[in-house]
Amino acid sequence: MAATSTLGSLDLAALLCSRVCHDLISPTGAIVNGLEVLEESKDDETKTFALDLIKKSARQASARLQFCRLAFGAAGSAGAEIDLGDAENVARGFIEDSRTRLTWQLPRMLLAKNRVKLLLNMLLIATQAIPRGGLLTVSPIGSGATMCFRVVASGLNARVPQAAAGLFAGTSAISIDAHAIQPYYAGLLARECGLAAAIASEGDAVVITAQ
Repeated sequence: MAATSTLGSLDLAALLCSRVCHDLISPTGAIVNGLEVLEESKDDETKTFALDLIKKSARQASARLQFCRLAFGAAGSAGAEIDLGDAENVARGFIEDSRTRLTWQLPRMLLAKNRVKLLLNMLLIATQAIPRGGLLTVSPIGSGATMCFRVVASGLNARVPQAAAGLFAGTSAISIDAHAIQPYYAGLLARECGLAAAIASEGDAVVITAQ
């Protein structure tokens, strides 16, 4: 087996911050643009357009912040549990749009923080597997406190994201940058939970598992 990639704690923190900032740049930039248009506009139609842009972008920024707080943040003290219902809500707010839908088949229950963070990071990988949109289906493997997860991404030209399989499984030795940090971090979470992580193509879908 090839040597696996490793990062120091400072590099890991810096790259995760870069990932979060990347998710927030687009909606916050759109808010700034909308405010500039609003200040310069003289007709009601343009003002309405600018206000709609600001409202939509503010909602998007809020949804992304809430998702990142659970997926990457501390989300409570060590040993804390997170409600899977809360995880579903932030996942829908972050993922669902006119092109992508989420089918959530998990029960509402409290689960260990790192397992929920793992699940949300698996969903992020799944969204990258269907760049043109499609359906994400989340289902349990097992039950109770040791519940594991299976995420299926199906859509037009569904494909395993480049290098994600090895990074998630912990078998890749590639250099970790801001593009690679998220599947790498998801793999760290899986191993912290004592789970084996895998990504594979199955027919017209990509299947991501941690069990």
